[in-house]
Amino acid sequence: QVQVVESGGGLVQAGGTLSLSCAASGRTFSSDTVGWFRHIPEKGHEFEFVAAILWSEGNTRISDSLKDRVTISRDVAKNTAYLKMNNLKPEDTAVYYCAVRDGAVLSVVTWGYDYWGPGTQVTVSS
Repeated sequence: QVQVVESGGGLVQAGGTLSLSCAASGRTFSSDTVGWFRHIPEKGHEFEFVAAILWSEGNTRISDSLKDRVTISRDVAKNTAYLKMNNLKPEDTAVYYCAVRDGAVLSVVTWGYDYWGPGTQVTVSS
């Protein structure tokens, strides 16, 4: 059974940097895609795509609205993916989710992923 877990959330000051990690137990990433989404309650049920990375090649895709502030990477030896967001704003406050897809497709939609972590709350204070 694959379990995906995010870590690194919490309270961050505006202008600061967010660093999140995503690890999976029961699975060694190989030809997978790891994606990051966020849910902002004020925006209803929508999950916003943040970034994704192809595990084997390292190719990435980042949301156009965030690409100047976001970096996605992975450490193959640690079987862990990372999300870094700079210059945080209060509107970045959200629950951030890591998701894993069987297969190498840089999907930007939630249904493109097979396994999800429980999410980690990130709160940006002004």
